Amino acid sequence: MDIPSDSVGFVTPTKVLFDRALPLSSGAVLHDFELMVETYGQLNAAKSNAVLVCHALSGHHHVAGYYRDQLKSEGWWENLVGPGRPLDTRKFFVIGLNNIGGCHGSTGPRSINPETKKPFGSDFPVVTVPDWVNVQALLADRLGIDSFAAIIGGSLGGMQALQWSIDYPERVRNVIAVAAAPKLSAENIGFNEVARQAIMTDPEFHGGHFYEHNTVPKTGLRLSRMLGHLTYLSDDGMGEKFGRELTGDPGDDYQFGFDVEFEVESYLRHQGDKFAGYFDANTYLLMTKALDYFDPARPFGGDLSAAFRKSKANYFVAAFSSDWRFSPKRSKEIVRALIANRLNVSFAEIESSDGHDSFLMPIEQYHQLLRGVFSRIVV
Repeated sequence: MDIPSDSVGFVTPTKVLFDRALPLSSGAVLHDFELMVETYGQLNAAKSNAVLVCHALSGHHHVAGYYRDQLKSEGWWENLVGPGRPLDTRKFFVIGLNNIGGCHGSTGPRSINPETKKPFGSDFPVVTVPDWVNVQALLADRLGIDSFAAIIGGSLGGMQALQWSIDYPERVRNVIAVAAAPKLSAENIGFNEVARQAIMTDPEFHGGHFYEHNTVPKTGLRLSRMLGHLTYLSDDGMGEKFGRELTGDPGDDYQFGFDVEFEVESYLRHQGDKFAGYFDANTYLLMTKALDYFDPARPFGGDLSAAFRKSKANYFVAAFSSDWRFSPKRSKEIVRALIANRLNVSFAEIESSDGHDSFLMPIEQYHQLLRGVFSRIVV
């Protein structure tokens, strides 16, 4: 495998055990838990150069680099993290983790419930963004990191970065929230509910205990991912990528049937099938609910500016012109709340036709902005 010179190269994840009780927002308690973690770069002597990367709905700990025993194993933000890249691992110690409730090695629905000696399945407790932030703080404690140089995330990851500055204002110096929102709109909650219903009504779901039946609700997962992809992309982007092109020869006529005929149908089915082959259905339910519940203004009577009253970080908030799911208008709500507290905040609306997925793309203007943000951070 040819590894780019500005990649972190081959990496190995580490599982970190926390032998302690973890109270959750729901009132449930995990008696102990594990986190799957990856790190890149070196933690300096002062432990002041750490950057936490928070993942989005289907993300995980493998942010950058490659695995020796797997082809096509590059990290999900490989284009951002590495020596000489915008998040430069020659300067920063970068941490990625799989949140609890996940399905990539951290404690989640597939883990064994100590009370039943079977996988948790749907008995795994609902988790929230504040729960994840609390766990990430415990990981920072384990690593001896008192304060993060920066916390960055896109989408649901950006929401975690914002929550950090609310819950642990003394422990984060810079927040980079990309393609995020202060809370979900009714439409977005509706999309999540349709996706959950597709999973929960799949006959193979078995009330969330499908592991015991040695099956997977693939049809539901497939439909959920297809719906998700439609919302992550923009109309213009889909038009540019697929148009009304047919899968056959250019001269072919319509088949007048329900098999795959248009390129966009083929793409969505491929993405759905791939996702259903590796992602856990119960994790998908948990992640979408965490999105629904995110509302940092709620404990403050709906006043978002009050939520940030104790915050001290510098902020960079970025949105993308074609992102209709978490539109620039939603990011500007965050910016106004930060300005109301006289916090140091920069905002950028970046031109892109890639929709919500833009935060994952190596868009030149976007990466130049991030490079500038990280270059100004003193460690």
